[in-house]
Amino acid sequence: MISITLAITILTCIVSFTAFSNQKIIDDLIFHPPSVKNRNQWYRFLSCALIHGDFIHLLFNMLTFYSLGSMVENYFSQIFGSMGSVLYIVLYLVSQVVCLVPTYIKHKDDYAYRSLGASGAVSAVVFAGIFLSPLTKLSFFLIPIGIPAFIVGIIFLAISFYFSKKGGGGNFNHSAHLWGAIAGIVLLLVFCYAYRFDVAGNFIYQVRGFAGF
Repeated sequence: MISITLAITILTCIVSFTAFSNQKIIDDLIFHPPSVKNRNQWYRFLSCALIHGDFIHLLFNMLTFYSLGSMVENYFSQIFGSMGSVLYIVLYLVSQVVCLVPTYIKHKDDYAYRSLGASGAVSAVVFAGIFLSPLTKLSFFLIPIGIPAFIVGIIFLAISFYFSKKGGGGNFNHSAHLWGAIAGIVLLLVFCYAYRFDVAGNFIYQVRGFAGF
């Protein structure tokens, strides 16, 4: 049976590749706050995750999502049993919506603003993975960098916070990265609390062991 992670990856790649050569698909799916506000097109909070700016944008998001998402999906099955798949989908979808709320509030009357990509949802899955397995060594485009996941996470959050406040960093929606990561952590904590799994204690235990205290 195909995994949820692989299914989302395949669907996103198909829609994104189709949209590369079809502007109408982009216009219909892209996150455009005024269209949400004035036309009640709330679906754009989710549909924009299916399209990407270019091949590199898509490749980076999907490689990151597939490599960490597979691990998180397995953890969810172990911790939450039969509800693991449902909660994993909830994590992805809810985080994608939540990460764009600040963007919507800021740009709801800005007709020139557009945003696309699954970066917020991917950030949520990545940080859920970091919390579940903080000492996992992450890779960059399949190249092992040998740095524990929690350290990469701290650096990523610092960069996202800096650029979201500065309003720079190119065409990346750093606010979505930041809020997606926060949403992923919060949802994971809520899920684990409901199932009496001390994910925060496990995270602290592993990090303290790595630091030697």
